[in-house]
Amino acid sequence: MRRYLMWSVGLLAYIVAVFHRSSLGVAGVSAAERLGVGTALLSILSVAQLAVYAGMQIPVGVLLDRFGSRRLLAAGGVLMLAGQLVFAFAGDIGTAIAARVLIGVGDAMTFISVLRIVALWFPPRRNPLMVQLTGMVGQLGALSSAVPLVLLLRHAGWTVTFVAAAGLGAVAVLMVVAVLRDPPKADGVPAPSLRRELGLRTSWAHPGTRLGLWTHFVTGFSGGVFALLWGYPFLTQGEGLAPDTAALLLSLLTVGGLVLGPVVGHFCGRLPYHRSNLVLSIVGASALAWTVVLLWPGRAPLWLLIGLVLVLTINGPGSMIGFDYARSYNPANRIGGATGIVNVGSFVASILLTVTVGVLLDLQTAPGAEHPSLGAFRWAFAVQYVLWGVGAVQVYRYRRTTRRHVAAEERVALAVA
Repeated sequence: MRRYLMWSVGLLAYIVAVFHRSSLGVAGVSAAERLGVGTALLSILSVAQLAVYAGMQIPVGVLLDRFGSRRLLAAGGVLMLAGQLVFAFAGDIGTAIAARVLIGVGDAMTFISVLRIVALWFPPRRNPLMVQLTGMVGQLGALSSAVPLVLLLRHAGWTVTFVAAAGLGAVAVLMVVAVLRDPPKADGVPAPSLRRELGLRTSWAHPGTRLGLWTHFVTGFSGGVFALLWGYPFLTQGEGLAPDTAALLLSLLTVGGLVLGPVVGHFCGRLPYHRSNLVLSIVGASALAWTVVLLWPGRAPLWLLIGLVLVLTINGPGSMIGFDYARSYNPANRIGGATGIVNVGSFVASILLTVTVGVLLDLQTAPGAEHPSLGAFRWAFAVQYVLWGVGAVQVYRYRRTTRRHVAAEERVALAVA
């Protein structure tokens, strides 16, 4: 039972981290009004957070293998708490960006620390399911940042809302410090820096790690960017939904992921050699759903937007498959670095999409217009097809390379035996 207690505390820290990460998604319109910026500058808030998150993954992975999950979760929680406090009192875009950078650094330390808890506390056969449960239950943070934050912003104002968010972060930090412990087999003298560097190079050299990276890249960005920033403006300003209805749709995105996560985890545990087929199917379904919405004459009906959100719910569980590749092809002593490499993928894609959507919306919005038109949103979201194409080709490429690599390793093992 102790392993579940440790996992639960780590999971709580991750839920709060997702809450911090997603809080800008429903506050984007309020942020633009408070800071006096357009869509391009508004996108910088998300991009700064995502860029720091992605850039910190590999360094954090190395630190994780050295210092363990407890220390990194505590440090990350403190940084996110500080970021929300700065954001609560930010009155200009520079201060707001600095706040989101703090949140991005703290967030970068959180998820892979919890995955290390899973890898070291649970047996290998349970890992795919536990990773999916971690990713999906963690999205409760996004759920709690949807409707509740909209209501709090409306009735209590900006500063009170984000000070309250910082208070939630303080609770998570206290729980990590008081309860969480790294497993005994993770204790001991850290490996020399050269060995850590070589371990990271070995992880990168294995095509299975790169397959995990591109899996994470191609599956996670569409649903992630939709939830993180541009979904709410698209639904309210482009499709004309009421704010409460749009917030409920973002909540549905999270709830659907909670349902599908264990299904995907069970599939990966039972049929590990078909994981890439599932990945490519998820990409195809996402592209098809967006095609119907973007080509629909006029504003899409509510049932179609619900259908789009339901398809996007599997993006999160699909991106978790990348971490299962990292675990499959790397030993426990370098799991932190390998997980960090994989975790870069979706966030790089999300940065590219977030920036491009913001720039295209600005270019297509007439001076003095209250907000971008539906047509502007359609052209901006069409950028996704480029990312899907590149990612799908790379998944197919590294799937073949990984299979050849594994077959060669098995032949060598048989020859030695």
